Amino acid sequence: MKLFKDAGHLFRLAGVFLLGTLSFLAIRAFVVPHSFGQYGHYRGAAIAEIAAHPVHFAGHQTCETCHSDIAQTKSAGKHAQVNCEACHGPLAKHADDPSIDPGKPDVAVLCVRCHSASAARPKDFPQVDADQHSGGIPCTTCHQPHNPVIAAGGAK
Repeated sequence: MKLFKDAGHLFRLAGVFLLGTLSFLAIRAFVVPHSFGQYGHYRGAAIAEIAAHPVHFAGHQTCETCHSDIAQTKSAGKHAQVNCEACHGPLAKHADDPSIDPGKPDVAVLCVRCHSASAARPKDFPQVDADQHSGGIPCTTCHQPHNPVIAAGGAK
């Protein structure tokens, strides 16, 4: 068996490879959750864990149930497709208990999130340089937030 006379290093390499593979499989058995792979390449228990999280957002349909006048104004304006909670934040607690005041958003910060001038936005999207446009006064001084085309006083 002259063929394997100087092949000891190959057997050692194969042994190290086998030991590494067995170590990997043993560690994987402890680290990978048992529900992994239940629904494809996902952890099956994640669905129940996510469902157990408390609900924070009520959805615009819930808002429109009580605030139909605002929903009507909004539906006629440019913000018709913007959900209420995109500006007002999560409102599930307010929907469950209307005595909880959700507070008014800070329009000096809020409006600029979407409408600050940016080359990345479409050219026909309303963009402003807030410092030059308003001189520091709140947007709601001139614009009605649910339908920005209507002036704050109600006139178009």
